[in-house]
Order: sequence, then C-alpha cells, then structure tokens
Amino acid sequence: MAHKPDAVTRWWRAISLRAKVTGVTVAVLALGLLLAGIGTVPILRNSLVGNIEAQLPALVSADLAPRYFDMTLEDGRTVYTPRESPRDFFVAIYDGEGVLQTTTGNSANGKPLFPSTYTLLDAQNAGDGVFPLAGTEGADFRAAVALLPGDGDGALRIQMVAMPLDYADRIISQFFGIYITVALVTILIAALLTRGLVTLTFRRLGQVESTAMSIAKGDFSQRLTDLEPTTEVGRLNTAINTMLDRVDGSLAQRDRTVQHMRRFIGDASHELRTPLVSVRGYAELYRMGAIKGEEDTARAMERIEKEAIRMGVLVEDLLALARLDEEREPEIEALDLRPIARDAALDLRAAAPGRTVTVIDRTVEAPLIDVTTRPTPIATADQAPAPRGALSRATLGRLRRRPRTSAVPQITGIDFTEATDVPVRTPPIVLGEENKVRQVVTNLLGNARRFSPGDSPLEIVVDADRVRGTGSISIVDHGEGIPPQIRDQIFERFWRADTSRARETGGSGLGLAIVASIMKALRGGVAVSETPGGGATFTITLPLAPSRATPAHLLEDTQPIDPLTL
Repeated sequence: MAHKPDAVTRWWRAISLRAKVTGVTVAVLALGLLLAGIGTVPILRNSLVGNIEAQLPALVSADLAPRYFDMTLEDGRTVYTPRESPRDFFVAIYDGEGVLQTTTGNSANGKPLFPSTYTLLDAQNAGDGVFPLAGTEGADFRAAVALLPGDGDGALRIQMVAMPLDYADRIISQFFGIYITVALVTILIAALLTRGLVTLTFRRLGQVESTAMSIAKGDFSQRLTDLEPTTEVGRLNTAINTMLDRVDGSLAQRDRTVQHMRRFIGDASHELRTPLVSVRGYAELYRMGAIKGEEDTARAMERIEKEAIRMGVLVEDLLALARLDEEREPEIEALDLRPIARDAALDLRAAAPGRTVTVIDRTVEAPLIDVTTRPTPIATADQAPAPRGALSRATLGRLRRRPRTSAVPQITGIDFTEATDVPVRTPPIVLGEENKVRQVVTNLLGNARRFSPGDSPLEIVVDADRVRGTGSISIVDHGEGIPPQIRDQIFERFWRADTSRARETGGSGLGLAIVASIMKALRGGVAVSETPGGGATFTITLPLAPSRATPAHLLEDTQPIDPLTL
C-alpha cells in the first residue's frame, strides 16, 4: 500500500519551484544574519567590558579625594564631605583601619554596593587587579583599589573606584537595534533581487515548460533552441530534443511497421485463403464423388500439393524471420565464396534450363567462367586439364569435407602496406556461416530470376577488396531494374514494389528482408545498384578472413573453381 504524504509534504509539493528557490534563499540569508548578530553581541560586549576594565587601574591610581571631597581634620581624623559627583564612575574612601568613610558617584541604573569594611590586607591582595562588584537594581560594576597616603594624620587610606557596565549594555542595545533594522532591510532587498533573478533564470525553463505542454497536446514538431552545452538548461534542452527525435523516429517506425503489417496480413490472408479454398474444394469434390478415376484423382492431388507448397513457402519465410529475430549467434567460419557462386550457378541451371549464367571471378587475371544452361558435356580430369585458376579435385573435396566450427576466429586485421590506388588481388575467403550465405545467394538469384525476362542472362560476380577487408558476391540481372526512390525500402519486411496479391509476381515481401536480416547477423551488408544497360545488381559483402583464421587447405590453391571440370 502506497504511503500517503502528510500535510507538510503536500504543502511543500504544491509550492512552485520559483517560490521554493526564493524562499529557501531568503531563509538561509536570514538565518545567516541572525547567527552573525547573535555571535557578534558577546564578542562586542566583552570588548567593551575590557575597555572599561582597562580604564580602572589608571583611574584608581590617581588621588581623587581632593577633587570630589572636602577633607577636614577633626579629632585627629580626616573627615570627607562629598563636593562633586563624577558621572561615569563611583569612588569610595576607606581609612587605614578599613572602615568605609564616604562614597560619591551618579548613575541612572543603580549604585554599587561597596563593602562596609575593606582592610589594608584586602587591598594588598587585590593589587592592581579588577574585580566585579554588585550593585542595586541588578546593575553590574567593575572595581579596583589603590593605597594612598593620608592627609594630616599620616595614615594610609584605601581608595576604591567602581565603573558601571550600563555603558556597554547601552552600546550593545543600540548595536542590536541597528543590526536588526539593517538585517531586515537586507533580507527584503535580497528577497526582491532573488525573486527577479530566479524569474529571469527560470524564463528558459518556462520555454521548456511551454514546449513540453505543446508536445503533450500532440505537437511533436516542437524543438528547443537554447542548446548551450555549458549550462544545465542547455543540456536539458539537448536531451529533450534528442528524446523527441527518437520518439519521432519510433512513431514513424511504428506507423511504417503497422502499415506493412496490415498489408502483409492482407497479402498473407489472401494467399493462404486461395490455396485453402482450392484444397477444400478438391476435398469436397472428392467426398461428393465428383472426382473419379486415377487421372482425375492424380490431377486433384497435384493441385492440392502445389497449393500446400505455396502455403509452406510463406510459413517457412515467417519462421526464418522469427528465428533471425532471436539473434542466435551464427557459427562463423572461413568460407571461400567461389564454390558457393559455382554451386548456385549449377542449381539455377537445373531450375531454369533456358537461362545463361556466367560466373565472374574478379580476384584473378582470368575472371570469366561461363556456366550455360544448354546441355554441355562435363569433362573429366583425364579428358581436359584444369584451366588456370581451377582448384584440384582433392582440394574441392577437402572444402566439402571440412568440419564446421562455432568458434569465431580472432580477427587480426588486414595488411595495408601495399599500394591502395589499384585493386589488390586476394582470394575471396570471408568469415560467415556457409548455410546462411548460400541461402542469401539463392534468395537473390530467385529474386533476379522472377523479375527479369526468361531469356535474359544472369551474372554471379565474385570479388575481394583487401583494402576494405571485404569479399563480395554480386547477382547481376538485366531486367527492369529498381527505381532509386524505393531502393532503401525493398529490404524492409512486408514491403513489395508490386502491390498485386499474386505470389508469382509480388511475392510475400519477405525474401529480401530475410537477406538483410541474415547479412546483419553475419556482420555483413547488402546493397542494390543499377546494372549498366538496365537491370539491378544486388551485392552482399562479408569481412575477409585474416590469414591466421584461414585453414591451410584453403591457401594451398587460390585459383577459381571451374564447374565444368567437376
């Protein structure tokens, strides 16, 4: 169960950020001024009391009796009669026996309570020191004593001087009043300045707020302009703009995916419905007895089988994409692209006897190898010597029998010490998974065969670029080609340039998507360009295998394979 905030928390959360910053700043300033004032008062009072105590020794050492008293001698004793009262201190006179004779002084805050007796021993013990002295009405005094010679009788007398501390208290009161006034004025001015500065500073946050409100209403085209990277607001604006760009991209991708998915669902539904209707129709005809005889039954079974094959191809395409989405780590090994191209040409000759297929190996001086679909006698090793660039039968056998491995070879890099202004002749041995690479080539050949005239030739070009560190196979057709504006879309899933629902023309839109997914998994690439003279050229590239990752049997003979010698 979620804990509900208390009243103070709810009140604090309800206050705006500007008010919070202003209030906290002013509160901290007020607290600082208060602490400064409280800490200054005792220091200042001690300083004032120290000044008073510093005056007492000099004042008490002077003979004050002749100035403030009339002194007469009666019966051998000196009688002191006050004549004038000092305003800033009090004076007390003691005779030689320590008896208080007289006092004088004036103060509005009470009088000191002089002791009635103060002996010579007490005066000697006090020396030049200053000691506190209580007073009436709670007043505090500081006092000092001195021994002075008597007048006429020859005896010593004791003079005690006391100074009130009300002067220091008055200064402290005045200081505190002035300080409080100045502090209040300072806090008020600081509050106004802080409010203005916070408002000015948060003006850019106000722009962020207004932009966020516009975005919340659905206007995702809004962008923030203050992108100063040295300020917090600038970094916030940059982060928001980046987030908006990603949101726009995600929404656009979602819309495209939904659109493609809807079209694919329509295509798949139509393509699955048509063969299902056919299968169901033939089954009902057979159940009703309309199909009789072996010839009619064989024809019905043939149609059911073809429709089932059409459904199976679509399901297999979907299953292949689903497996690729699992991002299973491919079994990388060193592959020679030349036998893959040769085998693909042979497979196409078997599937389309009327096609002319040419395998071109650009990695050697004699690059052209004709593989025609017309019946051609296959020469044996004894009848015809292997042309230049052909692998031996034993080498080819080792290629086919070499074990598969799931370990990814350690890539050590390519040597770039040779000249880079001319193509480097190097064998097209790449890193990849053989079955996946063969599937890609088969898909591209099927795509070229479907979208090019039946009598037009096809070329399979094998190449390697040591400078870039890639090997490639290109499928070249001479059909209608692919317009530049849709070349970036043909590798998307569920996308078809032909919007018809017949699989024979438009397909399911998954073949090239499977190619792109496989090449991504193999850390390669696929691209399409225009064939000179018309048509499309699909090129797949894979990273070259470094020399230490290439098996020794692949390096024994680096010549191209001629399928006619097999």
